[in-house]
Amino acid sequence: MNELIHGKTAAQWTSDLPLLKELMQEQETTWFNDQVLPAKDGIERVGLTVTDVDDAADRLKRFAPLIMELFPATASSMGIIESPLVAVPGLASALGNRYGQQLPGQLWAKLDSELPISGSIKARGGIYEVLKHAEDLAIDAGLLTIDDDYRKLATPAMKKFFSQYKIAVGSTGNLGLSIGIMSAALGFDASVHMSADARQWKKDKLRANGVHVYEYQSDYSVAVASGRKEAQSDPMAYFIDDENSTTLFLGYAVAGRRLAGQLRTYDVRVDQDNPLFVYLPCGVGGSPGGVAFGLKTVFGDAVHCIFAEPTHCPSMFLGTYTGLHDEVSVQDFGIDNVTAADGLACGRPSRFVGKAMQGLVDGFLTIDDDELFRIEASLHDASGIDIEPSAAAGFVGPWRVLSDKEYIRKIGLDDASMARATHIAWCTGGSMVPRDEMSAYISKGESLL
Repeated sequence: MNELIHGKTAAQWTSDLPLLKELMQEQETTWFNDQVLPAKDGIERVGLTVTDVDDAADRLKRFAPLIMELFPATASSMGIIESPLVAVPGLASALGNRYGQQLPGQLWAKLDSELPISGSIKARGGIYEVLKHAEDLAIDAGLLTIDDDYRKLATPAMKKFFSQYKIAVGSTGNLGLSIGIMSAALGFDASVHMSADARQWKKDKLRANGVHVYEYQSDYSVAVASGRKEAQSDPMAYFIDDENSTTLFLGYAVAGRRLAGQLRTYDVRVDQDNPLFVYLPCGVGGSPGGVAFGLKTVFGDAVHCIFAEPTHCPSMFLGTYTGLHDEVSVQDFGIDNVTAADGLACGRPSRFVGKAMQGLVDGFLTIDDDELFRIEASLHDASGIDIEPSAAAGFVGPWRVLSDKEYIRKIGLDDASMARATHIAWCTGGSMVPRDEMSAYISKGESLL
């Protein structure tokens, strides 16, 4: 590869940044970020505050009665969209055997795969942004105040009001699912532009909910650009921009304080002597970025967030490592962006998240597709929990941390504190995967073990 990549040859790039060679060869790679700042300083650089997260949490609380009415599956949580936190010691033991070292500390799974309505982490940010847009429209029209019972938004008159407006989004699948389902439930005219990576069942489910689905034979970036173009040409349309939205980001950030409450329930202590490591599957970066921001506002320097990406699509890793952020795509470096982890198949990272979060993310790792399937099958066998391949990306994280003694020392930890560590892999989706497709995933993983 002799042609220039952003002004330099591949040889110059790999000489300056040696890990690029591993990324370009689609090898499993780990990098611990040398740009990490103290949490207080990193949060200030994001440009959002704890007050912004408080506002998002309050908005979700106002909408809870409406959500419970529209989606009865949320009745057991009174309309709050939240997921379980479960310990997975069986998987920890199985992976310890596989990787040649038993894990000191505890391994937990945050099951956003079981979030109500759309069965993925996107039910946090995607649904939140639809709700905020609906609230803004209704308040501006004099049809709602924040002191009202928000169930009024489900009346025929309000659905007729919302039907004048369009909501559009580009997606590899799960974000489109959450936005499409919620938009249609409120009465919006919803359009989802889906990349070639999107699973057929997700398209079918959207259409069954009355959502317009547009399919592209190109990747995520083309689908997003098409959705943006559609909205720009119509004054009644609103585009939800996964690449740049601070509203999506804040919807995800609410997860941080909710996780804090769950950890207190289990008497899990988090402080400098009892560190928390959270491993977040990463596509374009919005959902892991928002969750990591929320976690940092709660736990400060005691939490260490690490993003996990497929070897075939390390876009946020590449953008942060090179400092090019959204100016670079994986294809620029000859990486094909073809992965079974469809929710993570975003070749260019978020314009907003990469720059905003570069001081708050401890590290990045890549994982091979076959290993995703092995972990998925191991989780099924050890705990009876089923997730989609992309959601398995974080489970390798604890062993990548353990293998880098210099990183552990740099963040002020030792063997004793690592023995008290809590590791959480964020399982981002899976409960809505059709049974036959899930069975095929698990069978493939078991055949690879």
